[in-house]
Amino acid sequence: MATGTERPQLNTGVHDTTRAAITARHLRTDRWWLAPAATAAGLLAFVIYSTWRAFGNAHYYAAPYVSPFYSPCLAENCEPMKGGPNLEIFGSWWGLSPALIILIFPLGFRMTCYYYRKAYYRGFWASPPACAVAEPHKKYSGETRFPLILQNIHRYFFYAAVPVAVILTYDTVLAFRNSDYEWGHMGLGTIIMVVNIVLIWAYTLSCHSCRHVIGGKLKHFSKHPVRYRLWGWVGKLNHRHMQLAWASLISVALADFYVYLLASGVFDDPRLF
Repeated sequence: MATGTERPQLNTGVHDTTRAAITARHLRTDRWWLAPAATAAGLLAFVIYSTWRAFGNAHYYAAPYVSPFYSPCLAENCEPMKGGPNLEIFGSWWGLSPALIILIFPLGFRMTCYYYRKAYYRGFWASPPACAVAEPHKKYSGETRFPLILQNIHRYFFYAAVPVAVILTYDTVLAFRNSDYEWGHMGLGTIIMVVNIVLIWAYTLSCHSCRHVIGGKLKHFSKHPVRYRLWGWVGKLNHRHMQLAWASLISVALADFYVYLLASGVFDDPRLF
């Protein structure tokens, strides 16, 4: 007879004694491994490319375009960019690539992003690798211990990502100049910069933290009609957060690579007018 003092049994997931005695780790017959493998390959490719470019410290400015990896340029050893994002907050003592100063903010924003957590948890750590496929780990502490507990500061990285997006918007406006810094011109690089900043803003604003900041704490939407409408718009973007995460990741890499090709003299920027 139950007395109310018995300890509840610890659930051990698919290996729990109350579950069906199935020897197979899963019963899926489709190529469930394809999605996490493709995710891991895509993220790994971006990590390798961005690391190479961040430590390269060269070929990141071709007037009037500046690589999004190096903007804003906060060190004294930055290439001179007329009217560009040269702030020189860090003096001559900083001898490394200036990209290493600023990339921590967009990188931290993406690493703690709710979608990217799912992506690299499945792709790299197999936690779990796919739906209805048990993870190989015997213990699971979630995001309660170091280093995964750092995922909880995602909202603060969102606050840092917004001004970075504002600066990249300023860079995009400057892209409507020619190599002599004359206004009213547009090249292929301008289009690439515009597409990139639109995707960056769409990804940033579709963030779960942004949705919570706008309307997550409201108890009466009727008393805040403007915030309620904004919350609804962000909610619609949030449905596409995964697609926007990948699209903006690809676009920022392509924008940087295009500037690299121009700065290294591979070809000249095709001018539309």
